[in-house]
Amino acid sequence: MKVIGAVESLWRYPVKSMAGETLDRAWLGFAGIYGDRVAAFSSDQASPGFPWLTAREQRRMLLLRPRFRDPVAASQPPNLAEALAEAPGLSPLYEDLVIDVELPDGEVLAIDDPALQQCLGEHLGREHRIRLLRSERAFTDCRPLSLLSTATVATLSTELGRPVDKRRFRANVCLELEGTGLAEDAWIGRRLRIGNKVEVSILEKDPRCAMITLDPDSAERDPSILNHVLKHHAGTTGVYAAVLVEGMLETGAPVMLVD
Repeated sequence: MKVIGAVESLWRYPVKSMAGETLDRAWLGFAGIYGDRVAAFSSDQASPGFPWLTAREQRRMLLLRPRFRDPVAASQPPNLAEALAEAPGLSPLYEDLVIDVELPDGEVLAIDDPALQQCLGEHLGREHRIRLLRSERAFTDCRPLSLLSTATVATLSTELGRPVDKRRFRANVCLELEGTGLAEDAWIGRRLRIGNKVEVSILEKDPRCAMITLDPDSAERDPSILNHVLKHHAGTTGVYAAVLVEGMLETGAPVMLVD
């Protein structure tokens, strides 16, 4: 196996389309990072195939900061040590984690507070019937894990002539790689080992949408970023992966090409 880089940062998004949080370590199971996108809001005005209310329709969602009420419980599955002690290493238990959401003015609401749904429904242009959904596993769009290299973000910044914030791409794992940007595009169909245990299969390039046009701090739109990705990179940035071997991820862990 060849070491090609290291984990630069880890990201988790407790509520789909709201602000994310950076982690020093995270449990990666077959369904993705523990606690990632375990809550989401659906809308009756959305497509039946994609029933979510997202920042594409309600930009202020990006300015809402969800957090787990019990950070220790959200750090890893409750029976992780016991499950791993069972040969050959069993998949641990996932729990329903309690989430609070901090509004831009500092007010904190429980995820199921009707006032939060009222906040999400404001200024949408037409009435949306909004419903909270919760799951022990992630409400991801396509695949359980997304990866992006900092070199790719740097390449986009150079091409656009201005800094591009990596948070726009909402990746779970950001990688510091040897060589130039877009290296992850060559991994399709290959396996990576991250750290001493985790293995993932790289399935496909990550197709991008209007989410990357939104500034993660202000929610202001910049369509030029998506236009550039569509024109020069076939509409993709980063890659999607499936988890083959569960384990703990840590920042700084080496990343290796297995095959």
